[in-house]
Amino acid sequence: MWYVYLIIILLAVLVLFYLGAIMPRMGKRPDTSGLMGHYYAHRGLHDNQSDAPENSMAAFGKAVEAGYGIELDVQLSKDRIPVVFHDETLERVCGVKGKVRDYTFQELQEFTLLDSEEKIPRFADFLKLVDGRAPLIIEIKIYEKAATVCSLADELIRQYRGTYCIESFHPLALWWYRKNRPRVIRGQLSSNFRKKGRPEAPPFFLVHYLLFNFLGKPDFIAYDHHHKKNISRRLCRVLYKALSVAWTIRSQKELAECREDFSLFIFEGFRPADR
Repeated sequence: MWYVYLIIILLAVLVLFYLGAIMPRMGKRPDTSGLMGHYYAHRGLHDNQSDAPENSMAAFGKAVEAGYGIELDVQLSKDRIPVVFHDETLERVCGVKGKVRDYTFQELQEFTLLDSEEKIPRFADFLKLVDGRAPLIIEIKIYEKAATVCSLADELIRQYRGTYCIESFHPLALWWYRKNRPRVIRGQLSSNFRKKGRPEAPPFFLVHYLLFNFLGKPDFIAYDHHHKKNISRRLCRVLYKALSVAWTIRSQKELAECREDFSLFIFEGFRPADR
């Protein structure tokens, strides 16, 4: 019978290890009340068939005017200027080959966003435009060293006086903020990467199940709402009382279906009717 007790002990250890790995920040949590009560326009209040495409100054202006919060993406140009752009490559949005970090900021200004005359915004210019009029969810895109991207973006973020939080798929971005800016609200982004066409293998498996939370100690979990039943996400919300953010809601029906499972909502392609 000794082996039965051994198996029980091993299972108990594994459960404790798992619960410790996914545990978000528990003590001295920052105040998240400023983020509440808002819907967040994904990459601005955009329409990629219009003159206000995703992550454009026009889309951000429209979101502010409509009274929405804003979700946006930040990465670096070749000359280390923080810019607002989602994809690693320019092909889908700008119709040119290469990555954002292959071009200086001035070179990036030669390109336009989709069928508009809008240019890739400088992050500093975006912050001046919003000027505290809308809460922000700032996604840090880590396509190179996390410390480099975080430190350069944060030089601008720390000067901003409005309400904001940061998030990233990359646990090292959260770890940087935990170490260097512990009072900033930070969130772990995740999804079911296998169902998105990526291999279900480390580190995707570990991020999928939030097993890097021990490193970044997030204050919130931003999860693809299609996979809201993920056990780690649900435990972070129910057991650990971490703020839960849904991305990306694309209809009023999807919003209604997520009400009981999330506290904040990032939306795109429609305007929530129940503001």
